[in-house]
Amino acid sequence: MSAPAESIPARLPRAKAANRASFDRKTLGGLRVRQFLLITALFWGYVVLSNILYAENFSLSLATHAIEGLFAPWHVRLLQHALLFPILLGCYWLSLRIGWQPMWRALPKQIALAVGFAIQPNWLMMVAGMLVKLAAGADGSHIWPTDDPGKEGKIEDTGVFLANWLASGTNFLVQYGFGLALLTGFAMYQRFRDAELQVAALQRESNAARLAALRMQLSPHTLFNLLNTIRGQIGWDPRAAQQLVVQLSELLRRLLNAGEREFALLADELQFVRLYLELQQSRFSDRLTVTLPSDQTVPAIWVPSLILQPLIENAVVHGLAGHDRPVQITLSYSIDDEALTLRLTNSVAKAHVTPDGGIGLRNVRERLQVHFGARATLRAQPASGDRWISEIVLPVVRDQ
Repeated sequence: MSAPAESIPARLPRAKAANRASFDRKTLGGLRVRQFLLITALFWGYVVLSNILYAENFSLSLATHAIEGLFAPWHVRLLQHALLFPILLGCYWLSLRIGWQPMWRALPKQIALAVGFAIQPNWLMMVAGMLVKLAAGADGSHIWPTDDPGKEGKIEDTGVFLANWLASGTNFLVQYGFGLALLTGFAMYQRFRDAELQVAALQRESNAARLAALRMQLSPHTLFNLLNTIRGQIGWDPRAAQQLVVQLSELLRRLLNAGEREFALLADELQFVRLYLELQQSRFSDRLTVTLPSDQTVPAIWVPSLILQPLIENAVVHGLAGHDRPVQITLSYSIDDEALTLRLTNSVAKAHVTPDGGIGLRNVRERLQVHFGARATLRAQPASGDRWISEIVLPVVRDQ
């Protein structure tokens, strides 16, 4: 990730465009028109080649036994399949538009389309033979290999005609079924992929909305604590209260900027923490000691915005509550094997330890889960003595 994630309004136009594109792909059961034409053309090309090669090879085998003219020449068969192709496209188009649900209504229509296509090849063979004869000349001497032209399409009697029609229809019915299964399989895969993309897009939008809601929860909580700090200064040190108001305005500016982004630089997060703790030290200077990393040593790493703020607030609130002893807050980070560890330790009165960490830690856990899943963890628990440790481990996201 090279930049902060954009806001929800910035993603809405792309989401709508993706939905429109998804709708367009469903015009043929999930396939684009060009996909439909390409798959059908490739399949029919295979059928044409296999049928012609089969007929030619069989004719050569029969020629050794002085049996000729049983199969039409290859160019007649090629023309037959060319005439069949528009009919095939129309049948497949209607089939995909009809679909298969509900089965009791769709199945008779699908069968009717398949049978309607299967009865066409035999008489189109006759049409192809007649067209080739007309193109070759009136005598048609070089169209068929024997003096008995068109044995394959010649109606000698009703029984032979029906037998030829049934054999041709059965062959093309099977081929039609294979092609339809191929198209249906591709259409199902396309619909499945589109559904996955839509689910992923909805999940991203849902996650973004959840993160925005979490940041909305954090911001008023922070503001409430800081206003209480300033209120405590107004009565006995107005000048210090004025300085706190200036610092608070800067903090709120950073807070608003961070609240509009999902990610921020680690250096900016540490600067926000430093500003917040300076406000707290103005009130509790005799009790609060803070140790933070140096600004010059912070690498260019992206972290979820305001991810440290709940931990810092807990350290101050719970650290100061319940006793009058000094409170030491130490924030550090480390990078090990592309994992960033943010570690916060603070003094705490054991009687004021919250078992579940409160709403702040729950929000941090949820945000880490949304962004990184199982790759990020938050551990908050008592340490030795009167210390409390909060530790975030998350993947390193560099500015690349």
